[in-house]
Amino acid sequence: MADAQGKTEAFRAMHRGPQILLLPNAWDVASARVIQQAGFGAIATTSAGVAFSLGYPDGQRISRREMLEAVRRIANAVEVPVTADVEAGYGDRPEDAARTAQEVLAAGAVGMNLEDATGDPQHPLLDLALQVERVKAVRELPIVLNARTDVYLLEIGSPEKRYEEALRRLAAFRDAGADCVFVPGVRDPATIARLVKDLQCPVNILGGPGIPSVPELQKLGVARVSLGSGPMRATLGLLRRLAEELKNAGTYAMLEGAIPYAELNRMMK
Repeated sequence: MADAQGKTEAFRAMHRGPQILLLPNAWDVASARVIQQAGFGAIATTSAGVAFSLGYPDGQRISRREMLEAVRRIANAVEVPVTADVEAGYGDRPEDAARTAQEVLAAGAVGMNLEDATGDPQHPLLDLALQVERVKAVRELPIVLNARTDVYLLEIGSPEKRYEEALRRLAAFRDAGADCVFVPGVRDPATIARLVKDLQCPVNILGGPGIPSVPELQKLGVARVSLGSGPMRATLGLLRRLAEELKNAGTYAMLEGAIPYAELNRMMK
């Protein structure tokens, strides 16, 4: 318990440290250990990456049990704090979100993402008042909460009203006790800077092509950068290119840069 408490406090402090918190997301033990060996102080899981690896599409199609089993394996395999991406918490009620948070802690993670997307095209975001109650329910537990809105990612509403809606939701999550707020889909540096200024709390940006670099984001005041399913999809992209090379050219150039067998074997011990 003391170790868990120490990891929780350390992870929470990383959101307000002098350096931006960088989280290249893992989807299994091997990817988590590679990230840890690269020197990162914490590891985030990717719900989409875990789902894809087990044959599910993204969007809470994987069961809570299977998702949390993947989190448990990762948390048990590394020494640094782990934060779990558990989509929208597996149920709309506050008690559902709280149950998921309890199971995240039982799996050995110290943080979690909670999003407001529903998967329903007619009503793509949960009612704000309900989402605030879900955030409050999670924050009753000793967990570092990253509360996410998909206003920009799902392109909710007209572009000229998107900022105000995202700000309204993120500010409500902040006031309900979220340690950090997450707004994937934002790319414009001016918009990012405005969010940081208006929210006055740690802000998480989803990194990727077209997103300002980490040094630029740090200058804008961003506290946390994660990569979501990007690393897992990039790995599968490499596998696809390798398969195409083998089939079409009969060569093995795509294997260059692979982690040596002996090194990877030692990493799993």
